[in-house]
Amino acid sequence: GGEVGTPAHDDVVRAAAALETLHLFALVHDDVMDQSVERRGAAAAHVVAARRHREVDGHGDPDRFGQNIAILLGDLAHSEADRLVHTLPLALRDYWYELNLELIVGQRADLTGAAGRRTDLAHAEAVAALKSGAYTIGRPLQLGALAAGATAAQRDALERFGAHLGRAFAWRDDVLGVWGDPAVTGKPSGDDLREGKTTLIWVLGADRLTGEAAAAMARVGTTDARDGDVALLQQALAEAGVRQEVEDRIRAETDRAEQVLLDSPFTAEGVVGLRDIARTISWRSA
Repeated sequence: GGEVGTPAHDDVVRAAAALETLHLFALVHDDVMDQSVERRGAAAAHVVAARRHREVDGHGDPDRFGQNIAILLGDLAHSEADRLVHTLPLALRDYWYELNLELIVGQRADLTGAAGRRTDLAHAEAVAALKSGAYTIGRPLQLGALAAGATAAQRDALERFGAHLGRAFAWRDDVLGVWGDPAVTGKPSGDDLREGKTTLIWVLGADRLTGEAAAAMARVGTTDARDGDVALLQQALAEAGVRQEVEDRIRAETDRAEQVLLDSPFTAEGVVGLRDIARTISWRSA
């Protein structure tokens, strides 16, 4: 389904545009919440607005102004995403609203996990599934399949494929957030460590690190943090086998996603396309 010129194709395009706009909302707000200064190799939206405030010698706190403007920009993007969706069939809108809810619940879990210094695997997996896996991989696959008129069997296969690939995507994000090359990712490495976010890496590290590395882990994200803590943790986590374990988990989930495709009701062309997407997502460097 979804051939060019058909209503189904129009629905697919509209849903895809809505997802891109929703992603803009999420990134802009995420940068405010995480106090990230860069996004994709350029200054984050709140940093740009704060800089402009300083250039014109505006009244008030420029950083607060920048955050407020970025929040409004994100709100506008979310509103426009909803505008794109409101003419879609009811079944598509139901998926859309579930995606929105999961994204917000996942972001809340991300914040509360860092605030509570949580180190339990269940919380890390919940954040990965809701904030990254479902919102970025699982729900968009379902949304596109439904818009294109996929069969129930095809949607079921995509749900299983998306669950595995979503975990691989989230864990790759974790790896890039700790060890990624800023010149490639477009953002500083180690931000997740600075915030003490409950990622799979954080959970595994809490269980394995000892001595000065464990002390550094306790300090990051607090007023006691030292300049060298993040670099120390990056090295200690790798030496403790944490990075390798996460890489092994990514490979296992990618293999499971590809296994779903082998027994799926998709065309040969569809299987190749989805397999290529899985490998690109799992082994990306940015």
